[in-house]
Amino acid sequence: MLRLVEDETGSAAVEFLFLSVMLMVPVVYFIVTIGQIQAGMFAVVAAADQAAKVFVSEPEPGQALAAAEEAVAVALGDYGYTAEAVTVDVSCDRPQCPSPGATVSVSVHLSVHLPMVPFGDVLKLDAAHLDASATQKAGRFR
Repeated sequence: MLRLVEDETGSAAVEFLFLSVMLMVPVVYFIVTIGQIQAGMFAVVAAADQAAKVFVSEPEPGQALAAAEEAVAVALGDYGYTAEAVTVDVSCDRPQCPSPGATVSVSVHLSVHLPMVPFGDVLKLDAAHLDASATQKAGRFR
């Protein structure tokens, strides 16, 4: 009776390497995606806050809106996002805005795309849609 003995030396290392790569790639991708979402959340909160502060500090409505949009672009740029990826809504409790004592609310909406996806912009593959708002009251004495 003949027995065939297979030599399995080194197969455990290959299996371990294969399984670790198969498990680690999705975990690392998940961590990168969560990091992008967290950065986007910080960006929209900072952008809304700064835009509201800048809006109430400007005396002219046209200048106030332009200054708020510039503040949003700067805040998003600090976190690596462009102004094209965001929409900004400004509302006021009075028809004449910004006027002394007026309350201004700024809402910022951002879509965070999935990282490292080819053609992600074209396919509209988003990881999250983030919103933040901030309210400021214009000073009574200008």
